[in-house]
Amino acid sequence: MKIQEIVSLLNADVQSGADKLDEEVSSAFGSDMMSEVLAYVQDQGVLLTGLVNEQIVRTAAMMNMYCIIMVRGKQPTDNMKEMAEDNDLVLLTTELTMYETSGILYTNGLNPAGHSYV
Repeated sequence: MKIQEIVSLLNADVQSGADKLDEEVSSAFGSDMMSEVLAYVQDQGVLLTGLVNEQIVRTAAMMNMYCIIMVRGKQPTDNMKEMAEDNDLVLLTTELTMYETSGILYTNGLNPAGHSYV
């Protein structure tokens, strides 16, 4: 799935990385605990989170992820946007909850990252 399709599906706002919306992603992982991201994400993809701190950008960059989606209307700081740009990450925001966001992405073909629970 292209990141541009994610933007459309979630009615998301692009906060950084607008030049990377044609990138393909195949999986997503949702968590507000970055230790879970480090433990369970095995393939690059999309991080869904409700956190608003620089650690989400650092974690996504360390895991070679392509895109961060901040849920529940959370807004990144200017420093987070700059860090995302510096690390070639797309940073999106959506008003949807993490549950809604996960469901929409899953039903439209984006696989869960990490361990398979299905």
